Amino acid sequence: MATSSAWKLDDHPKLPKGKTIALIVLDGWGESAPDQYNCIHNAPTPAMDSLKHGAPDTWTLIKAHGTAVGLPSEDDMGNSEVGHNALGAGRIFAQGAKLCDQALASGKIFQGEGFKYVSESFETNTLHLVGLLSDGGVHSRLDQLQLLIKGSAERGAKRIRVHILTDGRDVLDGSSVGFVETLEADLVTLRENGVDAQIASGGGRMYVTLDRYENDWEVVKRGWDAQVLGEAPHKFKNAVEAVKTLRKEPGANDQYLPPFVIVDDSGKPVGPIVDGDAVVTFNFRADRMVMHAKALEYEDFDKFDRVRFPKIRYAGMLQYDGELKLPSRYLVSPPEIDRTSGEYLAHNGVSTFACSETVKFGHVTFFWNGNRSGYFNEKLEEYVEIPSDSGISFNVQPKMKALEIGEKARDAILSGKFDQVRVNIPNGDMVGHTGDIEATVVACEAADLAVKMIFDAIEQVKGIYVVTADHGNAEDMVKRDKSGKPALDKEGKLQILTSHTLKPVPIAIGGPGLSKGVRFRKDLETPGLANVAATVMNLHGFVAPSDYEPTLIEVVE
Repeated sequence: MATSSAWKLDDHPKLPKGKTIALIVLDGWGESAPDQYNCIHNAPTPAMDSLKHGAPDTWTLIKAHGTAVGLPSEDDMGNSEVGHNALGAGRIFAQGAKLCDQALASGKIFQGEGFKYVSESFETNTLHLVGLLSDGGVHSRLDQLQLLIKGSAERGAKRIRVHILTDGRDVLDGSSVGFVETLEADLVTLRENGVDAQIASGGGRMYVTLDRYENDWEVVKRGWDAQVLGEAPHKFKNAVEAVKTLRKEPGANDQYLPPFVIVDDSGKPVGPIVDGDAVVTFNFRADRMVMHAKALEYEDFDKFDRVRFPKIRYAGMLQYDGELKLPSRYLVSPPEIDRTSGEYLAHNGVSTFACSETVKFGHVTFFWNGNRSGYFNEKLEEYVEIPSDSGISFNVQPKMKALEIGEKARDAILSGKFDQVRVNIPNGDMVGHTGDIEATVVACEAADLAVKMIFDAIEQVKGIYVVTADHGNAEDMVKRDKSGKPALDKEGKLQILTSHTLKPVPIAIGGPGLSKGVRFRKDLETPGLANVAATVMNLHGFVAPSDYEPTLIEVVE
Protein backbone atom coordinates (compact mmCIF):
# COMPACT_ATOMS: atom_id res chain seq x y z
CA MET A 1 0.00 0.00 0.00
CA ALA A 2 1.76 3.15 -1.18
CA THR A 3 1.70 5.96 1.35
CA SER A 4 0.13 9.16 0.03
CA SER A 5 1.84 12.28 1.36
CA ALA A 6 -1.22 13.10 3.48
CA TRP A 7 -0.67 9.90 5.48
CA LYS A 8 3.13 9.89 5.64
CA LEU A 9 4.46 10.22 9.18
CA ASP A 10 7.85 11.86 9.80
CA ASP A 11 10.58 9.70 11.31
CA HIS A 12 11.27 10.33 14.97
CA PRO A 13 14.69 12.03 15.28
CA LYS A 14 15.75 9.96 18.31
CA LEU A 15 13.74 6.73 18.33
CA PRO A 16 14.36 3.78 15.99
CA LYS A 17 11.80 1.89 13.94
CA GLY A 18 11.31 -1.85 13.89
CA LYS A 19 10.80 -2.73 17.56
CA THR A 20 7.90 -5.06 18.34
CA ILE A 21 5.46 -3.26 20.63
CA ALA A 22 2.97 -4.99 22.90
CA LEU A 23 0.09 -2.65 23.73
CA ILE A 24 -1.95 -3.99 26.63
CA VAL A 25 -5.24 -2.48 27.81
CA LEU A 26 -6.44 -3.82 31.16
CA ASP A 27 -10.16 -3.17 31.22
CA GLY A 28 -11.51 -1.63 34.44
CA TRP A 29 -8.08 -1.31 36.14
CA GLY A 30 -7.76 2.00 38.00
CA GLU A 31 -5.43 3.19 40.74
CA SER A 32 -6.83 3.70 44.23
CA ALA A 33 -5.77 3.61 47.89
CA PRO A 34 -5.16 0.07 49.13
CA ASP A 35 -7.94 -1.34 51.31
CA GLN A 36 -10.08 -4.48 51.49
CA TYR A 37 -12.33 -3.25 48.65
CA ASN A 38 -9.44 -2.70 46.23
CA CYS A 39 -9.43 -6.02 44.38
CA ILE A 40 -6.31 -5.16 42.38
CA HIS A 41 -4.38 -4.47 45.60
CA ASN A 42 -5.71 -7.67 47.20
CA ALA A 43 -4.89 -9.91 44.23
CA PRO A 44 -1.40 -11.32 43.66
CA THR A 45 -0.35 -9.15 40.68
CA PRO A 46 3.47 -9.34 40.60
CA ALA A 47 3.80 -8.35 36.92
CA MET A 48 1.81 -5.12 37.34
CA ASP A 49 3.30 -4.39 40.80
CA SER A 50 6.84 -4.59 39.42
CA LEU A 51 6.12 -1.69 37.05
CA LYS A 52 5.56 0.81 39.87
CA HIS A 53 9.29 0.70 40.70
CA GLY A 54 9.77 2.69 37.49
CA ALA A 55 7.74 5.67 38.76
CA PRO A 56 7.79 8.45 37.74
CA ASP A 57 10.01 7.79 34.68
CA THR A 58 8.33 4.68 33.25
CA TRP A 59 5.14 4.40 35.36
CA THR A 60 2.59 7.16 35.87
CA LEU A 61 -1.13 7.87 36.09
CA ILE A 62 -3.39 9.33 33.41
CA LYS A 63 -7.02 10.50 33.34
CA ALA A 64 -9.70 8.22 31.92
CA HIS A 65 -12.95 10.05 32.70
CA GLY A 66 -14.76 13.34 32.15
CA THR A 67 -13.34 15.89 29.73
CA ALA A 68 -10.24 13.73 29.11
CA VAL A 69 -12.44 11.37 27.09
CA GLY A 70 -14.83 13.96 25.63
CA LEU A 71 -17.55 13.70 28.30
CA PRO A 72 -19.14 16.92 29.57
CA SER A 73 -18.05 17.03 33.22
CA GLU A 74 -15.59 15.63 35.72
CA ASP A 75 -18.49 13.76 37.35
CA ASP A 76 -18.82 11.57 34.25
CA MET A 77 -17.09 8.26 34.70
CA GLY A 78 -15.29 6.87 31.69
CA ASN A 79 -16.44 3.78 29.84
CA SER A 80 -14.89 1.29 27.47
CA GLU A 81 -16.30 2.87 24.32
CA VAL A 82 -15.11 6.45 24.90
CA GLY A 83 -11.88 5.12 26.45
CA HIS A 84 -10.91 3.09 23.40
CA ASN A 85 -12.01 5.93 21.09
CA ALA A 86 -9.53 8.22 22.88
CA LEU A 87 -6.74 5.61 23.01
CA GLY A 88 -6.98 4.90 19.29
CA ALA A 89 -7.77 8.38 17.96
CA GLY A 90 -5.11 10.38 19.80
CA ARG A 91 -7.53 13.30 20.07
CA ILE A 92 -10.55 14.07 22.23
CA PHE A 93 -13.88 13.92 20.43
CA ALA A 94 -17.14 15.23 21.86
CA GLN A 95 -19.22 12.48 23.42
CA GLY A 96 -22.51 12.66 25.30
CA ALA A 97 -24.14 16.10 25.75
CA LYS A 98 -21.81 17.95 23.37
CA LEU A 99 -22.64 15.50 20.61
CA CYS A 100 -26.39 16.02 21.17
CA ASP A 101 -25.96 19.80 21.16
CA GLN A 102 -24.17 19.62 17.81
CA ALA A 103 -26.81 17.29 16.31
CA LEU A 104 -29.68 19.51 17.48
CA ALA A 105 -28.01 22.77 16.38
CA SER A 106 -27.31 21.43 12.87
CA GLY A 107 -30.67 19.65 12.58
CA LYS A 108 -28.75 16.45 11.84
CA ILE A 109 -30.63 14.66 14.64
CA PHE A 110 -33.83 14.88 12.59
CA GLN A 111 -32.20 13.45 9.46
CA GLY A 112 -30.76 10.33 11.09
CA GLU A 113 -32.01 6.74 10.98
CA GLY A 114 -33.18 6.83 14.60
CA PHE A 115 -35.50 9.80 14.15
CA LYS A 116 -36.81 8.45 10.84
CA TYR A 117 -37.66 5.21 12.65
CA VAL A 118 -39.64 6.84 15.50
CA SER A 119 -41.32 9.31 13.12
CA GLU A 120 -43.10 6.41 11.39
CA SER A 121 -45.48 6.51 14.38
CA PHE A 122 -46.30 10.24 14.07
CA GLU A 123 -49.18 9.94 11.60
CA THR A 124 -51.46 7.69 13.65
CA ASN A 125 -49.86 7.34 17.09
CA THR A 126 -48.20 9.17 19.97
CA LEU A 127 -44.59 10.27 20.51
CA HIS A 128 -43.57 9.78 24.17
CA LEU A 129 -40.51 11.53 25.59
CA VAL A 130 -39.13 10.15 28.86
CA GLY A 131 -36.29 11.61 30.92
CA LEU A 132 -34.94 13.90 33.62
CA LEU A 133 -36.53 17.37 33.53
CA SER A 134 -33.64 19.63 34.53
CA ASP A 135 -31.05 22.06 33.26
CA GLY A 136 -28.38 20.38 35.41
CA GLY A 137 -26.54 19.18 32.31
CA VAL A 138 -25.34 15.97 33.99
CA HIS A 139 -27.95 13.52 32.64
CA SER A 140 -30.12 15.71 30.42
CA ARG A 141 -30.93 19.33 29.62
CA LEU A 142 -34.29 21.06 29.40
CA ASP A 143 -33.26 23.06 26.31
CA GLN A 144 -32.44 19.84 24.43
CA LEU A 145 -35.90 18.45 25.30
CA GLN A 146 -37.52 21.70 24.12
CA LEU A 147 -35.70 21.51 20.76
CA LEU A 148 -36.62 17.84 20.41
CA ILE A 149 -40.32 18.56 21.04
CA LYS A 150 -40.32 21.56 18.68
CA GLY A 151 -38.49 19.67 15.93
CA SER A 152 -40.78 16.64 16.25
CA ALA A 153 -43.91 18.80 16.04
CA GLU A 154 -42.53 20.57 12.96
CA ARG A 155 -41.91 17.17 11.38
CA GLY A 156 -45.39 15.76 11.82
CA ALA A 157 -45.80 14.62 15.44
CA LYS A 158 -49.49 15.31 16.12
CA ARG A 159 -49.72 13.82 19.61
CA ILE A 160 -46.86 14.23 22.10
CA ARG A 161 -46.69 13.02 25.70
CA VAL A 162 -43.85 13.88 28.09
CA HIS A 163 -43.08 11.66 31.10
CA ILE A 164 -41.05 13.82 33.46
CA LEU A 165 -38.65 12.87 36.24
CA THR A 166 -37.87 15.66 38.69
CA ASP A 167 -34.26 16.34 39.65
CA GLY A 168 -33.19 18.14 42.86
CA ARG A 169 -29.82 16.37 42.82
CA ASP A 170 -27.85 18.11 40.06
CA VAL A 171 -29.89 21.30 40.60
CA LEU A 172 -31.50 22.92 43.64
CA ASP A 173 -34.31 21.09 45.38
CA GLY A 174 -37.59 22.83 44.52
CA SER A 175 -36.44 23.95 41.07
CA SER A 176 -38.71 21.26 39.57
CA VAL A 177 -41.74 23.59 39.74
CA GLY A 178 -40.05 26.15 37.47
CA PHE A 179 -38.95 23.47 34.98
CA VAL A 180 -42.48 22.04 34.80
CA GLU A 181 -43.93 25.55 34.28
CA THR A 182 -41.44 26.23 31.47
CA LEU A 183 -42.26 22.94 29.73
CA GLU A 184 -46.00 23.45 30.26
CA ALA A 185 -45.80 26.89 28.58
CA ASP A 186 -44.18 25.29 25.51
CA LEU A 187 -46.87 22.61 25.38
CA VAL A 188 -49.65 25.24 25.63
CA THR A 189 -48.18 26.98 22.57
CA LEU A 190 -48.15 23.67 20.68
CA ARG A 191 -51.76 22.96 21.65
CA GLU A 192 -52.74 26.40 20.33
CA ASN A 193 -51.14 25.34 17.04
CA GLY A 194 -53.11 22.12 16.81
CA VAL A 195 -50.62 19.65 18.34
CA ASP A 196 -52.05 17.56 21.19
CA ALA A 197 -49.08 17.92 23.56
CA GLN A 198 -49.24 17.21 27.31
CA ILE A 199 -47.28 15.98 30.29
CA ALA A 200 -48.56 12.44 30.98
CA SER A 201 -46.77 11.24 34.12
CA GLY A 202 -43.97 12.01 36.52
CA GLY A 203 -42.04 11.23 39.68
CA GLY A 204 -38.72 11.90 41.42
CA ARG A 205 -35.51 10.66 39.82
CA MET A 206 -34.34 8.57 42.77
CA TYR A 207 -37.72 6.87 43.24
CA VAL A 208 -39.09 6.52 39.71
CA THR A 209 -37.46 5.04 36.54
CA LEU A 210 -33.86 6.24 36.86
CA ASP A 211 -32.17 3.50 38.88
CA ARG A 212 -28.71 2.35 37.83
CA TYR A 213 -26.38 -0.65 38.06
CA GLU A 214 -29.33 -2.99 38.73
CA ASN A 215 -29.56 -1.58 42.24
CA ASP A 216 -33.37 -1.61 42.66
CA TRP A 217 -35.71 -2.71 39.85
CA GLU A 218 -38.69 -1.45 41.89
CA VAL A 219 -37.63 2.08 40.89
CA VAL A 220 -37.91 1.15 37.20
CA LYS A 221 -41.21 -0.66 37.81
CA ARG A 222 -42.82 2.44 39.40
CA GLY A 223 -41.96 4.36 36.24
CA TRP A 224 -43.21 1.55 33.99
CA ASP A 225 -46.52 1.40 35.84
CA ALA A 226 -47.08 5.16 35.43
CA GLN A 227 -45.74 5.55 31.88
CA VAL A 228 -46.98 2.32 30.26
CA LEU A 229 -49.92 1.16 32.40
CA GLY A 230 -51.12 4.64 33.37
CA GLU A 231 -51.20 3.54 37.02
CA ALA A 232 -49.83 5.47 39.99
CA PRO A 233 -50.90 6.19 43.59
CA HIS A 234 -51.43 9.89 42.75
CA LYS A 235 -53.61 11.32 39.96
CA PHE A 236 -53.77 14.98 38.93
CA LYS A 237 -55.28 17.14 36.18
CA ASN A 238 -51.97 18.92 35.49
CA ALA A 239 -48.29 18.47 36.27
CA VAL A 240 -47.64 21.84 37.95
CA GLU A 241 -50.38 21.06 40.46
CA ALA A 242 -48.97 17.52 40.86
CA VAL A 243 -45.43 18.65 41.73
CA LYS A 244 -46.56 21.51 43.98
CA THR A 245 -48.97 19.26 45.89
CA LEU A 246 -46.59 16.32 46.31
CA ARG A 247 -43.79 18.64 47.46
CA LYS A 248 -46.00 19.70 50.41
CA GLU A 249 -45.95 16.18 51.88
CA PRO A 250 -43.76 15.88 55.02
CA GLY A 251 -40.13 15.19 54.10
CA ALA A 252 -40.87 15.47 50.36
CA ASN A 253 -38.19 16.61 47.89
CA ASP A 254 -37.72 16.64 44.12
CA GLN A 255 -35.49 13.54 44.07
CA TYR A 256 -38.01 11.32 45.81
CA LEU A 257 -41.42 12.52 44.58
CA PRO A 258 -43.81 9.57 44.33
CA PRO A 259 -45.08 8.55 40.89
CA PHE A 260 -48.12 10.36 39.49
CA VAL A 261 -50.20 10.24 36.32
CA ILE A 262 -52.11 13.05 34.66
CA VAL A 263 -55.79 12.23 34.00
CA ASP A 264 -58.56 13.86 31.96
CA ASP A 265 -61.92 15.06 33.30
CA SER A 266 -63.27 11.52 33.33
CA GLY A 267 -60.29 10.29 35.38
CA LYS A 268 -58.64 8.48 32.45
CA PRO A 269 -54.83 8.69 32.12
CA VAL A 270 -53.95 11.06 29.24
CA GLY A 271 -50.92 9.24 27.91
CA PRO A 272 -50.08 5.60 28.62
CA ILE A 273 -47.65 4.04 26.11
CA VAL A 274 -49.52 1.65 23.79
CA ASP A 275 -48.90 -0.50 20.70
CA GLY A 276 -47.72 1.53 17.71
CA ASP A 277 -46.43 4.47 19.76
CA ALA A 278 -42.91 5.92 19.54
CA VAL A 279 -40.77 6.37 22.66
CA VAL A 280 -37.62 8.47 22.99
CA THR A 281 -35.59 8.55 26.22
CA PHE A 282 -33.96 11.97 26.13
CA ASN A 283 -31.20 11.60 28.75
CA PHE A 284 -27.77 11.72 27.10
CA ARG A 285 -25.93 10.19 30.04
CA ALA A 286 -26.15 6.42 30.01
CA ASP A 287 -25.96 5.08 33.54
CA ARG A 288 -29.52 5.85 34.65
CA MET A 289 -31.09 4.87 31.34
CA VAL A 290 -29.80 1.32 30.79
CA MET A 291 -32.27 -0.48 33.07
CA HIS A 292 -35.25 1.40 31.66
CA ALA A 293 -34.00 0.73 28.12
CA LYS A 294 -33.90 -3.01 28.87
CA ALA A 295 -37.54 -2.89 30.03
CA LEU A 296 -38.57 -1.01 26.88
CA GLU A 297 -36.58 -3.12 24.42
CA TYR A 298 -36.08 -6.68 25.67
CA GLU A 299 -38.75 -9.20 24.70
CA ASP A 300 -37.21 -11.65 27.16
CA PHE A 301 -37.32 -9.82 30.51
CA ASP A 302 -37.73 -11.12 34.05
CA LYS A 303 -36.87 -8.23 36.38
CA PHE A 304 -40.51 -7.40 37.17
CA ASP A 305 -43.94 -8.14 35.71
CA ARG A 306 -44.48 -5.60 32.93
CA VAL A 307 -48.16 -6.72 32.69
CA ARG A 308 -48.10 -5.73 29.03
CA PHE A 309 -45.19 -5.17 26.65
CA PRO A 310 -46.35 -2.71 23.98
CA LYS A 311 -44.92 -3.00 20.47
CA ILE A 312 -43.30 0.40 20.18
CA ARG A 313 -40.70 2.20 18.10
CA TYR A 314 -38.05 3.01 20.71
CA ALA A 315 -34.88 5.08 20.36
CA GLY A 316 -32.49 6.51 22.92
CA MET A 317 -31.00 9.97 22.63
CA LEU A 318 -27.71 8.03 22.27
CA GLN A 319 -26.81 4.36 22.48
CA TYR A 320 -26.44 3.85 26.22
CA ASP A 321 -24.42 0.62 26.21
CA GLY A 322 -22.05 -0.17 23.35
CA GLU A 323 -21.43 -3.72 24.59
CA LEU A 324 -25.13 -4.60 24.88
CA LYS A 325 -25.92 -2.49 21.77
CA LEU A 326 -28.70 -0.94 23.86
CA PRO A 327 -30.89 0.56 22.67
CA SER A 328 -30.56 -0.78 19.15
CA ARG A 329 -31.82 2.56 17.75
CA TYR A 330 -30.71 6.03 18.80
CA LEU A 331 -31.10 9.62 17.60
CA VAL A 332 -27.47 10.75 17.83
CA SER A 333 -24.69 8.64 16.36
CA PRO A 334 -21.29 8.25 18.01
CA PRO A 335 -18.70 10.85 17.00
CA GLU A 336 -17.24 10.81 13.50
CA ILE A 337 -13.62 10.01 14.20
CA ASP A 338 -11.11 10.26 11.37
CA ARG A 339 -7.36 9.68 10.99
CA THR A 340 -6.93 7.25 13.88
CA SER A 341 -3.51 6.00 14.90
CA GLY A 342 -4.36 2.57 13.47
CA GLU A 343 -5.04 4.04 10.05
CA TYR A 344 -1.84 6.12 10.10
CA LEU A 345 0.28 3.14 11.14
CA ALA A 346 -1.27 0.94 8.42
CA HIS A 347 -0.42 3.63 5.81
CA ASN A 348 3.16 3.68 7.13
CA GLY A 349 3.70 -0.06 6.84
CA VAL A 350 3.22 -1.03 10.51
CA SER A 351 1.75 -4.54 10.84
CA THR A 352 -0.77 -5.06 13.65
CA PHE A 353 -2.28 -7.97 15.54
CA ALA A 354 -5.32 -7.19 17.75
CA CYS A 355 -7.04 -9.64 20.05
CA SER A 356 -9.55 -9.93 22.86
CA GLU A 357 -12.48 -12.10 23.83
CA THR A 358 -15.97 -11.36 22.52
CA VAL A 359 -17.06 -8.89 25.24
CA LYS A 360 -14.17 -6.50 24.46
CA PHE A 361 -13.13 -7.54 20.95
CA GLY A 362 -15.05 -4.59 19.47
CA HIS A 363 -13.23 -2.21 21.77
CA VAL A 364 -9.73 -3.19 20.67
CA THR A 365 -10.79 -3.07 16.99
CA PHE A 366 -14.01 -1.13 16.14
CA PHE A 367 -13.87 1.55 18.88
CA TRP A 368 -10.06 1.76 18.68
CA ASN A 369 -10.36 2.45 14.96
CA GLY A 370 -12.83 5.33 15.40
CA ASN A 371 -16.12 3.37 15.37
CA ARG A 372 -15.13 1.73 12.10
CA SER A 373 -15.51 -1.94 11.17
CA GLY A 374 -12.99 -4.02 9.28
CA TYR A 375 -9.33 -3.67 8.40
CA PHE A 376 -7.48 -0.62 7.09
CA ASN A 377 -5.12 -2.97 5.23
CA GLU A 378 -5.80 -6.68 5.51
CA LYS A 379 -2.30 -7.52 4.31
CA LEU A 380 -0.88 -5.81 7.40
CA GLU A 381 -3.55 -6.53 10.02
CA GLU A 382 -4.96 -9.56 11.79
CA TYR A 383 -7.80 -9.40 14.34
CA VAL A 384 -8.58 -12.43 16.49
CA GLU A 385 -11.72 -12.85 18.62
CA ILE A 386 -11.79 -15.51 21.34
CA PRO A 387 -15.41 -16.49 22.19
CA SER A 388 -16.42 -15.35 25.69
CA ASP A 389 -18.20 -17.71 28.07
CA SER A 390 -21.93 -17.43 27.51
CA GLY A 391 -24.92 -18.32 29.62
CA ILE A 392 -23.14 -17.61 32.91
CA SER A 393 -22.34 -14.55 34.98
CA PHE A 394 -18.65 -13.62 34.71
CA ASN A 395 -18.00 -14.14 38.44
CA VAL A 396 -18.67 -17.88 37.90
CA GLN A 397 -15.56 -18.11 35.67
CA PRO A 398 -13.61 -15.00 36.74
CA LYS A 399 -10.44 -15.98 34.88
CA MET A 400 -12.50 -15.51 31.70
CA LYS A 401 -10.24 -15.88 28.63
CA ALA A 402 -7.27 -13.93 30.03
CA LEU A 403 -4.77 -16.75 29.56
CA GLU A 404 -5.99 -17.52 26.03
CA ILE A 405 -5.58 -13.83 25.14
CA GLY A 406 -2.09 -13.91 26.68
CA GLU A 407 -1.18 -16.99 24.64
CA LYS A 408 -2.45 -15.52 21.36
CA ALA A 409 -0.49 -12.32 22.03
CA ARG A 410 2.66 -14.28 22.96
CA ASP A 411 2.43 -16.36 19.77
CA ALA A 412 1.88 -13.24 17.66
CA ILE A 413 4.92 -11.56 19.23
CA LEU A 414 7.18 -14.60 18.78
CA SER A 415 6.01 -15.11 15.17
CA GLY A 416 7.95 -11.99 14.16
CA LYS A 417 5.12 -11.06 11.77
CA PHE A 418 3.80 -8.05 13.68
CA ASP A 419 5.17 -4.65 14.68
CA GLN A 420 2.30 -4.06 17.12
CA VAL A 421 0.41 -6.62 19.19
CA ARG A 422 -2.63 -5.01 20.85
CA VAL A 423 -4.90 -6.71 23.39
CA ASN A 424 -7.70 -5.94 25.78
CA ILE A 425 -7.85 -8.10 28.92
CA PRO A 426 -11.45 -7.67 30.20
CA ASN A 427 -11.43 -9.37 33.62
CA GLY A 428 -11.23 -6.39 35.99
CA ASP A 429 -14.20 -4.74 34.33
CA MET A 430 -16.52 -7.61 33.51
CA VAL A 431 -16.11 -9.40 36.84
CA GLY A 432 -16.02 -6.06 38.69
CA HIS A 433 -19.50 -5.29 37.32
CA THR A 434 -20.88 -8.37 39.11
CA GLY A 435 -20.02 -6.84 42.50
CA ASP A 436 -18.43 -10.12 43.62
CA ILE A 437 -15.30 -9.05 45.50
CA GLU A 438 -13.71 -12.50 45.85
CA ALA A 439 -14.26 -13.31 42.18
CA THR A 440 -12.84 -9.92 41.14
CA VAL A 441 -9.63 -10.67 43.08
CA VAL A 442 -9.31 -13.92 41.09
CA ALA A 443 -10.05 -11.96 37.89
CA CYS A 444 -7.23 -9.48 38.57
CA GLU A 445 -4.77 -12.27 39.28
CA ALA A 446 -5.65 -13.94 35.96
CA ALA A 447 -5.21 -10.64 34.10
CA ASP A 448 -1.76 -10.23 35.68
CA LEU A 449 -0.73 -13.74 34.58
CA ALA A 450 -1.66 -12.82 31.00
CA VAL A 451 0.40 -9.62 31.28
CA LYS A 452 3.40 -11.65 32.52
CA MET A 453 3.09 -14.01 29.55
CA ILE A 454 3.21 -11.02 27.17
CA PHE A 455 6.16 -9.43 29.01
CA ASP A 456 8.12 -12.69 28.70
CA ALA A 457 7.56 -12.78 24.94
CA ILE A 458 8.62 -9.11 24.60
CA GLU A 459 11.78 -9.95 26.56
CA GLN A 460 12.61 -12.69 24.04
CA VAL A 461 12.19 -10.49 20.95
CA LYS A 462 13.85 -7.47 22.62
CA GLY A 463 10.68 -5.45 22.16
CA ILE A 464 8.78 -2.77 24.08
CA TYR A 465 5.61 -2.97 26.15
CA VAL A 466 3.02 -0.30 26.89
CA VAL A 467 0.44 -1.20 29.56
CA THR A 468 -2.55 0.96 30.44
CA ALA A 469 -6.30 0.77 31.13
CA ASP A 470 -9.46 2.32 29.73
CA HIS A 471 -11.15 3.32 33.04
CA GLY A 472 -11.37 2.23 36.67
CA ASN A 473 -13.59 -0.45 38.23
CA ALA A 474 -11.89 -3.29 40.15
CA GLU A 475 -9.81 -0.93 42.32
CA ASP A 476 -12.82 0.25 44.34
CA MET A 477 -15.77 -2.07 44.86
CA VAL A 478 -17.72 -0.14 47.49
CA LYS A 479 -19.87 2.99 47.45
CA ARG A 480 -18.45 5.72 49.65
CA ASP A 481 -19.89 8.56 51.69
CA LYS A 482 -18.67 12.15 51.39
CA SER A 483 -15.78 11.47 53.80
CA GLY A 484 -14.64 8.52 51.66
CA LYS A 485 -15.74 5.83 54.13
CA PRO A 486 -17.64 2.78 52.84
CA ALA A 487 -21.37 3.59 52.64
CA LEU A 488 -24.05 1.45 54.30
CA ASP A 489 -27.68 1.04 53.25
CA LYS A 490 -30.73 1.46 55.51
CA GLU A 491 -30.25 -2.06 56.89
CA GLY A 492 -26.63 -1.31 57.74
CA LYS A 493 -25.34 -3.48 54.89
CA LEU A 494 -22.31 -2.51 52.84
CA GLN A 495 -23.24 -0.88 49.52
CA ILE A 496 -21.26 -2.66 46.82
CA LEU A 497 -20.15 -0.57 43.84
CA THR A 498 -20.58 -2.37 40.51
CA SER A 499 -19.89 0.62 38.27
CA HIS A 500 -16.83 2.20 36.74
CA THR A 501 -15.03 4.80 38.86
CA LEU A 502 -13.56 8.29 38.46
CA LYS A 503 -10.06 7.08 39.35
CA PRO A 504 -6.99 7.60 37.16
CA VAL A 505 -5.43 4.61 35.41
CA PRO A 506 -1.79 3.53 35.25
CA ILE A 507 0.41 3.60 32.18
CA ALA A 508 3.82 1.95 32.06
CA ILE A 509 6.48 1.52 29.39
CA GLY A 510 9.44 -0.84 29.35
CA GLY A 511 11.14 -3.83 27.77
CA PRO A 512 14.64 -4.42 26.40
CA GLY A 513 13.79 -2.53 23.21
CA LEU A 514 13.02 0.75 24.99
CA SER A 515 15.72 3.23 24.00
CA LYS A 516 18.00 4.64 26.66
CA GLY A 517 16.80 7.97 28.02
CA VAL A 518 13.10 7.49 27.23
CA ARG A 519 10.96 8.62 30.15
CA PHE A 520 7.55 10.14 30.87
CA ARG A 521 7.44 13.91 30.64
CA LYS A 522 6.70 15.97 33.75
CA ASP A 523 5.41 19.06 31.93
CA LEU A 524 1.95 17.82 30.89
CA GLU A 525 -0.68 19.22 33.22
CA THR A 526 -3.37 16.52 33.12
CA PRO A 527 -2.49 13.86 30.57
CA GLY A 528 -5.22 11.39 29.64
CA LEU A 529 -5.96 8.41 27.45
CA ALA A 530 -5.80 10.49 24.26
CA ASN A 531 -2.06 11.11 24.87
CA VAL A 532 -1.32 7.39 24.46
CA ALA A 533 -1.60 7.28 20.64
CA ALA A 534 1.23 9.78 20.02
CA THR A 535 3.32 7.95 22.61
CA VAL A 536 2.91 4.62 20.80
CA MET A 537 3.63 6.24 17.42
CA ASN A 538 6.90 7.59 18.87
CA LEU A 539 7.86 4.13 20.12
CA HIS A 540 7.25 2.83 16.58
CA GLY A 541 9.78 5.44 15.41
CA PHE A 542 7.37 8.10 14.09
CA VAL A 543 6.35 11.62 15.01
CA ALA A 544 2.59 11.85 15.60
CA PRO A 545 0.41 14.22 13.55
CA SER A 546 0.57 17.79 14.88
CA ASP A 547 -3.08 17.89 15.97
CA TYR A 548 -2.79 14.77 18.14
CA GLU A 549 -2.69 15.19 21.91
CA PRO A 550 1.00 15.46 22.89
CA THR A 551 3.13 12.40 23.52
CA LEU A 552 3.73 11.31 27.12
CA ILE A 553 7.41 10.60 26.54
CA GLU A 554 10.65 12.48 25.99
CA VAL A 555 14.17 11.30 25.22
CA VAL A 556 16.79 12.61 27.62
CA GLU A 557 20.38 12.56 26.39
